[in-house]
Amino acid sequence: MAKKPVYILGIETSCDETGISLIAGFSGEVMNCKVVAEQLSSQIQLHQQWGGVVPEIASRDHVRRCIQLVDQTLLDAGVDKQQIDLIAYTAGPGLMGALFVGACVARGLAFALQKPFVAIHHMEAHLLVPMLESSHIKPPFAALLVSGGHSQFYGVQTIGDYSLVGETLDDAAGEAFDKVAKILGLNYPGGPAISALAEHGQVKYALPRPMCDRPGFDLSFSGLKTATLQLVRRLEADQCLEQEKANVAASFQEAVVDTLCRKADRVLKHLGLTQLVVAGGVSANVRLRQKLGELAEKKGYNFFYPPLAWCTDNGVMIAYAGWHKWQRQQISHQHSSGLEVRARWPLDSCSN
Repeated sequence: MAKKPVYILGIETSCDETGISLIAGFSGEVMNCKVVAEQLSSQIQLHQQWGGVVPEIASRDHVRRCIQLVDQTLLDAGVDKQQIDLIAYTAGPGLMGALFVGACVARGLAFALQKPFVAIHHMEAHLLVPMLESSHIKPPFAALLVSGGHSQFYGVQTIGDYSLVGETLDDAAGEAFDKVAKILGLNYPGGPAISALAEHGQVKYALPRPMCDRPGFDLSFSGLKTATLQLVRRLEADQCLEQEKANVAASFQEAVVDTLCRKADRVLKHLGLTQLVVAGGVSANVRLRQKLGELAEKKGYNFFYPPLAWCTDNGVMIAYAGWHKWQRQQISHQHSSGLEVRARWPLDSCSN
């Protein structure tokens, strides 16, 4: 007799993507999950003219899209609202207004249906989603969470037990990509724009590898951004920036990627591990995956990534994180409890 699936609805609204997903899992089998349906609405075009995310615009677009996408996801899945077993939503970190939209929709739906709910840590969801498609990822392992807002290394002893090993002291890697893209006159988001331009250039300029000349696992990208700005100004003064843009992009990207790879190697040695999960928007960077692949082949490491569609924010990762919470019975039926979201929320502070 076939087991009845557990249906988990995931709602992601932490920044500038409205992501909704329904997954089906089977109790007692963490790996036995499948995505039934998903919807994603990106706000890139809304924010491009501003060169970055405008929180008020982001919040308003979530209001317009969220319920509509929930309905469309369930319609695509052929699942009635009453069949939902758990509603998972992003509670932080992220933009406060954007988080409130998703939290209100999720908690309102949970109350109306009298279904349990669970608040999800956005970065834990990024960390876990590669496991949805790879049964080879088993703790303990190290994790590199690298995105527009975060660049952090964690040690993962078990699911739900995370220890911070190193983090950026200023700009995140994705933030640095965005800022350098703006310096070069490229469109937002900066990561894909710089990566595409770098394919036509060469690593011609010697840009710094921040904090690689000292012990430790922390990261810093502000100085690299400044060094790139100074390079661009010199090229402008020499009236040769246009023909050198691709080389600048390639040189900057290589500096970021090389820094992340060096620190990843250092973290794995320190923890005595050979597995590294790389997640977040920057994990989609082709050059980063290539260079980590070279490191893995040389050192005998195993690196894991989410599928490209799940590198940036999405509802699948929230639903899947909710599935892990369901397995550990860390869900709530207290519909009268306060609605709490957090702009800042250290991942190690929510370890079980």
